[in-house]
Amino acid sequence: MIFRDGIPYAMDEKDLPLELPPLNDFRPAGTGEGPLANVKDWVWINENEKRDTNTMPTHAGAAWYFLRYMDPHNDKVFADKKNLDYWGQVDVYIGGSEHAVAHLLYSRLWIKILYDLGYLNFDEPFRKLINQGKITGDSRFVYRVERFKKSDLSYEKEEEFEKIQIFISYNIVEKAKDENSIEYKNLLEKINQIAFPDKVGEKPKKIIVSMLHVDVNIVDGLELDIEEFRKWKPDFANAYLILDNGSISSPSGGGQEEAGKYICGSAIEKMSKSYFNVINPDTVVEKYGADTFRMYEMFLGPLEASKPWDIKGIEGVHRFLKKFWRLFVDEEKGLIVINEAANNEELKVLHKAIKKIEEDTERFSFNTGVSAFMIATNELTDLKCHKRSVLEPLLILLSPYAPHIAEELYQQLKASQALSFGEGLGEVSIFDAAYPGFEEKYVKESSKIYPVAINGKTRTELIIALDATQQQVEEIVLANDVVKKWMEGKSPKKVIYVKNKMVNVVV
Repeated sequence: MIFRDGIPYAMDEKDLPLELPPLNDFRPAGTGEGPLANVKDWVWINENEKRDTNTMPTHAGAAWYFLRYMDPHNDKVFADKKNLDYWGQVDVYIGGSEHAVAHLLYSRLWIKILYDLGYLNFDEPFRKLINQGKITGDSRFVYRVERFKKSDLSYEKEEEFEKIQIFISYNIVEKAKDENSIEYKNLLEKINQIAFPDKVGEKPKKIIVSMLHVDVNIVDGLELDIEEFRKWKPDFANAYLILDNGSISSPSGGGQEEAGKYICGSAIEKMSKSYFNVINPDTVVEKYGADTFRMYEMFLGPLEASKPWDIKGIEGVHRFLKKFWRLFVDEEKGLIVINEAANNEELKVLHKAIKKIEEDTERFSFNTGVSAFMIATNELTDLKCHKRSVLEPLLILLSPYAPHIAEELYQQLKASQALSFGEGLGEVSIFDAAYPGFEEKYVKESSKIYPVAINGKTRTELIIALDATQQQVEEIVLANDVVKKWMEGKSPKKVIYVKNKMVNVVV
């Protein structure tokens, strides 16, 4: 833009692109303008004309750049109309709520402008919006004795306090909150013992404790690794720690004394480096593998909800993947997948999983999808099922959730000479294999567990076919030993059969 007498005019297209001047100083101009305003000779074309010093903000470009992907090599326009008509809107936008203004609002603005100008046939950028929740950090705290108040000195002056590196376990701090309590007096005595071992006379009578964030990576649950804590910061190398059982861990003694532990405080906060509660993904992947990390993030909770990161919970997902692996591979025997035909019970487990996982994935309910994998794996383990016709489709289902383990097992299946592969298996990669189809016939229930009551009181349960007639139900119920016992040899006056609900024998 060129300002002429304060009025903005668009530059002539033949003068574009405009090259910016070379700069060594990128500090703001101090007038609310950017660094370009410092280059006066470039800004002022003449006494009446000046260039705009604001380059287009990144949000403006981010608001509609995705349209360029529809026609990236076009050197005439940003995208040809036929390409824009073909691709249309973005199907799903997933982002944090912090993008509501920074991206989404601007994106709607630009798309509506382009629509009004006739470049687009849609006036909304995205068909569906999902605001993903934040992963919050589970912070840990230590409690440091900051200063002592001496009995004969004024409380206000900083130089009248002594600072010492003494840390108190959370449970001790909680018990000693009341300054008149015996716990407070005992704690004060321990602190004086540490800080003033040679002083017999005057000693501080009041303690001030501050709460400091500590690196979650040196805390196991709530228990602080004392040795690592002393290494964490130079100031803490000679720290004394009053442990949960009242014992004192000294720098010279190292470690924990008298089986005591230092217990940290905790709070759920935003994940931030300044709070020392950031979990390094590389560390988690190194210990558990990328698939465990990936699935655990999905398993934490609904996509839209904010969720606290808890390193303990990742163990469960890791155990699940190992259990899934053991359906295919035995540590001593190697691959144990066989080509026997699956029975109805095994096929029921498979097709229940196909239906549930496909539905959950389609609606972005990844946490319940992971849960469905766990249920299917447990059920197939109980059935001792190692059949390819069941495990291969389940493996393909798992591939978007745990791609590495899925591909590895797929390649092992392909390499096995003992198996004659069915249609689809044998593709170069599992990601080329056809997605398994759901067949309702395998999950359709043919029977139901009915509560059976005698004179209105439930006495037993019986499995009865869903298509059983009244006469068949009466024969099954009256032949049951438990029912006979409670009838006490009497003849039934009536057998009430309410389909899909219950059976009541009136005697």
